[in-house]
Amino acid sequence: MLEERTYCSRVTSETSAPASRRLPRWATSFGPQIIAALIVGLALGLVAKYSGHTEETPTALGTTLATIGSSYVALLKAAVVPLIFTAVVSSIANLRAVHNAARLAGQTLLWFAITALISVVIGIGLGTIFQPGANTNAAPPSEYTGRTGDWWAFLTGLIPANFLGLQASSSVDDAGAVTTGLSFNVLQVLVVAVAIGIAALKVGKPAEPFLALNASALAVIQKVLWWIIRIAPIGTVGLIGKAVAVYGWDTIGSLGKFTLAIYVGLALVLFAVYPVLIRANGLSVKQYFSGAWPAIQLAFVSRSSIGTLPLTQRVTERNLGVPRSYASFAVPLGATTKMDGCAAIYPAIAAIFVAQFFGIQLDFGQYVLIAMVSVLGSAATAGTTGAVVMLTLTLSTLGLPLAGVGLLLAVDPILDMGRTAVNVAGQALVPTIVAKRENLLDTELYNAKRTGDPFVDDTPSSDAAPELAGAKA
Repeated sequence: MLEERTYCSRVTSETSAPASRRLPRWATSFGPQIIAALIVGLALGLVAKYSGHTEETPTALGTTLATIGSSYVALLKAAVVPLIFTAVVSSIANLRAVHNAARLAGQTLLWFAITALISVVIGIGLGTIFQPGANTNAAPPSEYTGRTGDWWAFLTGLIPANFLGLQASSSVDDAGAVTTGLSFNVLQVLVVAVAIGIAALKVGKPAEPFLALNASALAVIQKVLWWIIRIAPIGTVGLIGKAVAVYGWDTIGSLGKFTLAIYVGLALVLFAVYPVLIRANGLSVKQYFSGAWPAIQLAFVSRSSIGTLPLTQRVTERNLGVPRSYASFAVPLGATTKMDGCAAIYPAIAAIFVAQFFGIQLDFGQYVLIAMVSVLGSAATAGTTGAVVMLTLTLSTLGLPLAGVGLLLAVDPILDMGRTAVNVAGQALVPTIVAKRENLLDTELYNAKRTGDPFVDDTPSSDAAPELAGAKA
């Protein structure tokens, strides 16, 4: 495998050398392109904002930025369902060669819970220190009437309504026009894929043509997804531009202390807790961040763990050295259930904010409930943009007024960027730690020098993690 990877690297180097001589490195490297896109998006967003763009009175520039951003996220999400299905079926088939598959699944869930518990404890601590809901000048919230989380609905929602997990919803605008949209339940897709994968293993030899077709479909889907991810800088311009044009930093206003508490918590988890766990397992912190950073960047601008899933899985396999047979199971599972930002830090501090805002004193038992909901209920967020469902689940479990949700929606898009970045960092971290502890990690690939273009068109020849020329960002 080492000789094969060395050969691929030599071919890649030889074939890409002319392009490297023609263009400077910053023009072909993903990290600088994303940073440049952030700057351009920020500038265009400010121009749109000070040109009078609002959601009620949109300008041409603001509308263009919003369209570019939403179209890019829509492209990513459209490809996620076939990716999850084919990747999970393929991963279950590949687990035939792994003797400790059940142990891997158990260790993955255990580390999901460990990191979530650490994160929620940090959130509770920051909530009690910052007192974000005390002495605030925010206006009293109106009654919240949006979507809420529910334990029973979450459990029943695991049962697939149809093969694709599709759900239809309709809304009526002020003019009386009815708009119907389709969405998918990622957990249901995961359940269907797991069931079919296990069934294929039980069937045995007659299922081999199906598994071969699934593997071929997965390769084609990954190629299409990689084309979409390659234009991420364009999507970044639209996403950041829209966020600045519509919300801007002045929307923080009287919720500044709450916003600060959230970002301090996110920074502690990302730059303190995760590095400690990485070092405790004998791995390089620098190599982890240089490998996972492309996915973290895309998560920050897209605000969607599911939208970032294709890139998260790719860097986990090809930069961090996690075998595909395990990564294709653990990363999609993490994208739906591993939410240290949205389901741990945020609901903990937000619940304390709501309690303080309404003058409700929380006791020790309620703090324990916050921790339990964060560890057990994070799957209710289902990897979509925003953490409102998880917050309403936490508030309803604690018996706190849901009206507090409406108050926090003003700054939610600003917070969601940081929350999703931490989510995705954790989704790459846990498979890496588990693979290292189970002696599955390709440490040579993990420690490899990350130079060159991470988007080299290399076709994997096996289920082992093929080499990806660096993803330095």
